[in-house]
Amino acid sequence: MWSDLVCPWCYLGKRRFEKAVAELGADVEVVHHSFQLDPSFPRGTSRPTREVLSEKYGRTLEEADEMEAQMEQRAAADGLEYHLDGVHMGNTADGHRLVHLAAERGLADAVVDRFYRAHFTERRSLFDRDSLVALAAEAGLDAAEARAVLESDAYEAEVAADGEQARALGATGVPFFVIDRRFGVAGAQSPEAFAQVLRRAAEVSDGAAAG
Repeated sequence: MWSDLVCPWCYLGKRRFEKAVAELGADVEVVHHSFQLDPSFPRGTSRPTREVLSEKYGRTLEEADEMEAQMEQRAAADGLEYHLDGVHMGNTADGHRLVHLAAERGLADAVVDRFYRAHFTERRSLFDRDSLVALAAEAGLDAAEARAVLESDAYEAEVAADGEQARALGATGVPFFVIDRRFGVAGAQSPEAFAQVLRRAAEVSDGAAAG
């Protein structure tokens, strides 16, 4: 699963994928991969998301606010609570580095969820290192270890490699899913669409095993 920590569609796509897995009762191992929507943001800085959306899509600030309101409604329909008024955008590399640390500690999913909830629901910063350390600790990581990672260049190469792999697979945005190394799914598809791909992957896998 390739995603960015400040991508509202990624949180939604993760939730929909999880619903599909739960409905199928499938045994699925999820591997989180990093993808930065805008790596050009200087680290430690941020800008209001409404300004970024306005510039990116050529909309007025009021139209950007409406886009955010619509996103809140979509999220609510899937059981997610978004509060996007006042949310900021920034460089997510440090957050992704902590997700790689979390993966080595068996906590990647917990850390990703904590970061999503912090950003989209609680309006907590993912761009300030003190905030990132606190959030990582709340998800179960050791705070001192998390801070040591952020004060070094640990996992920088892994974050970059994830992005390169996504582009090699043809991904131009996120969320992007690759199921069983065979089936690519782009975007926050419906739980039914994810379930269909998961069933197909299971059929192919069972057929290969039988053969």
